[in-house]
Amino acid sequence: MKTLIIVTHPDIENSVINKRWIQELEKFPEHFHVHQLHKVYPNQQFDITAEQKLVEEHDTIVLQFPYYWFNCPALLKKWMDEVFTHGWAYGSQSGYKLRGKKIALAVSLGLKEVDVQPGATYKYSLEEMTRPFELTFEYLKADYRPLFAYYGMTFNPSEEWIEKSVPLYLDFLNQHK
Repeated sequence: MKTLIIVTHPDIENSVINKRWIQELEKFPEHFHVHQLHKVYPNQQFDITAEQKLVEEHDTIVLQFPYYWFNCPALLKKWMDEVFTHGWAYGSQSGYKLRGKKIALAVSLGLKEVDVQPGATYKYSLEEMTRPFELTFEYLKADYRPLFAYYGMTFNPSEEWIEKSVPLYLDFLNQHK
């Protein structure tokens, strides 16, 4: 079964790494369904039924986005708020539609990895900073998996650095099928 990659990037045309990841994923349509929220919903008005159906059709879901302001892009939060409805995603009568689905994050960061550690510049590890995602998906009875992160995009956005990320990302995705 294909992995659903939900991409949220407010400026994908000027993206460096997320755009490159999409290009690579699109070479394997038999393995990955790339769903770009900003392209599908430029007006940010979701078709909730269609989005829920898409989620139901996949056993593995990866949320891919640039991590900035210590959070995800606003459109991804809005998507989660509107798609993961009471009675569908949670609640005693819901059937917990995300139950058992493998869900992971794939994030790019401008920050250096050394700065995102306990006691370092930003005080916490990325796993600690993304804990709200973990708690959300555990609440929805999904199988939350370790995240994929690629650091240093502000400091080293060279083509070589970007290309180094591609096989690492593909390996991550193949481990979570």
